[in-house]
Amino acid sequence: MVRGVAYLNGLRAFEAAARLGSFTLAARELHVTQAAVSQQVRLLENRLGFALFHRHANELELTDQGRAFQPGLTVAFEGIDRLADQVAAMRSGPVLVAGIAPAFALNWLIPRLTSFSRKHPEVEFRMATGGKRLPLRDDWTCSVRRGIGDWPGYVAEELFPATLVPVCTPEIATGLRHPRDLQRATLIVVAHLRDQWKWWFDAAGLHQPVQPGGEVVFESSPMAIKAVLDGVGVAVAQLPYVSDALASGRLVSPFPIVPTTYESWYLAYRPVRRDDPALRAFREWLHAEAAEQRGQYERLISSAPAQGKRKRAASIVK
Repeated sequence: MVRGVAYLNGLRAFEAAARLGSFTLAARELHVTQAAVSQQVRLLENRLGFALFHRHANELELTDQGRAFQPGLTVAFEGIDRLADQVAAMRSGPVLVAGIAPAFALNWLIPRLTSFSRKHPEVEFRMATGGKRLPLRDDWTCSVRRGIGDWPGYVAEELFPATLVPVCTPEIATGLRHPRDLQRATLIVVAHLRDQWKWWFDAAGLHQPVQPGGEVVFESSPMAIKAVLDGVGVAVAQLPYVSDALASGRLVSPFPIVPTTYESWYLAYRPVRRDDPALRAFREWLHAEAAEQRGQYERLISSAPAQGKRKRAASIVK
């Protein structure tokens, strides 16, 4: 067989199309056009001397040869990717791999990372997906996650509470004077966090359900927060997710803040990594940023009327 870039491109195009079941999806993954993927696969078939797909109007069907070929190619390309990662890790400076929940990364950590990079340009920061539902991994240097700080075998350093606050645009807030006014508003709900509204209502002293004027449900917190910023309705969100938008005035909290803390955010890491230079740098920076976040929390609580301050005992852990 002739080896070369074109041949490797054909193998990559076939593996992606076979794994995803579509030239279009393969093109999206490889950042090329659908026509380019189709052409590369056709050239590969010509070189091999047999068809890899039965092409139907609306679907691709692997031939017997294609079914036999694809699994080995997938394993081979995964091996190449792992080797590339290992070689990339052979750098002179420290590397920090942090498991971060996507919503926390998008709404809190990423907007602050520039200051970390400026302060510690020698540290290469790598972010891995590490939400509350995913287990901690030993190949991570650390993780920032929400919980009650109970992860056996890990040091858990509390950063700030996951306080819930209702938020909306200033325009929507003009029609909201009391939580019962939400009967005329559209509530924004995250599907797997639907109980958060109930927790906030309970902490605010409204033990009878509020029937909103409407409801829009999203699959993730980043989508819900984008909808709030676009004026779709009112959401209850974790304060860290909306602190920057509150500080800039893009969002406001239409009702007095009550300390509806149900969990906290923590920095978690194995004790053996405590002296890792990248982790030391990240810990120092992260705790300084967390202190700023706690300060905002205290300012919001202290600005609540006396009735709201008496509800400081409303701590909900789920």
